[in-house]
Amino acid sequence: MMRFSANLGFLWQELSLPDAIRAAKAAGFDAVECHYPYDTPTEAVRQALEETGLPMLGLNTARGNVAAGDNGLAAIPGRKEEARRVIDQAIDYAAAIGARSVHVMAGKASGEEARATFIANLGYACERADKAGATVLIEPLNHRDAPGYFLQTADQALDIITAVGAENLKLMFDCYHIQIMQGDLTHRLQAHMTAIGHIQIAAVPDRREPDHGEINYRHLLQFLEELGYDRPIGAEYRPATTTDAGLAWLQAYR
Repeated sequence: MMRFSANLGFLWQELSLPDAIRAAKAAGFDAVECHYPYDTPTEAVRQALEETGLPMLGLNTARGNVAAGDNGLAAIPGRKEEARRVIDQAIDYAAAIGARSVHVMAGKASGEEARATFIANLGYACERADKAGATVLIEPLNHRDAPGYFLQTADQALDIITAVGAENLKLMFDCYHIQIMQGDLTHRLQAHMTAIGHIQIAAVPDRREPDHGEINYRHLLQFLEELGYDRPIGAEYRPATTTDAGLAWLQAYR
């Protein structure tokens, strides 16, 4: 049976993170993941995870100065100290709550210097994460939702992963972003399976519940089962109304 993780960066945003974890358990999710949990004390998150028995799959590095347009720091030349500071913050927070992975956000950049900067910072992140028993993820984002973001395609991500050469660096395969940028999801999932650390889903093009739109998730989920993929799939979508009102897909896809 396919298992699902509630992305609490989008789901139950009206609740505190600990209460959102409890809501995910009540709704029948098998795991949780989040974006930027840093304003919530780690003890409160750990307590909610222990209470519910849900694993926290991962979290993101802080984006930087969002008001100034930052959307990550790790690929931006000249900001090494800031980038490594948020990497340390994310790995330490993940370790404190038992999260399994950290998504290192690249930021808005382009060119060879940005590539070299990203590779160097990911090398640092992978070394730090390895000591904590964690995986580092990188995620291509589409150019409509994240204009100017350094990492935009799965092929680019795989090139970076090869260049870093760390066993604990994996691809976050977000079907929503990759469908917009490249498509051909079935083939890409099969071709990249050994490099994939986590898979996320949402409808395309509206990023709502994954039960409509141009991606046939029934086909993709069945295909993933045939490939032997047995980790929870991340539900990272923006609810059309409330989270609870839009959960019919969850039982339908099991």
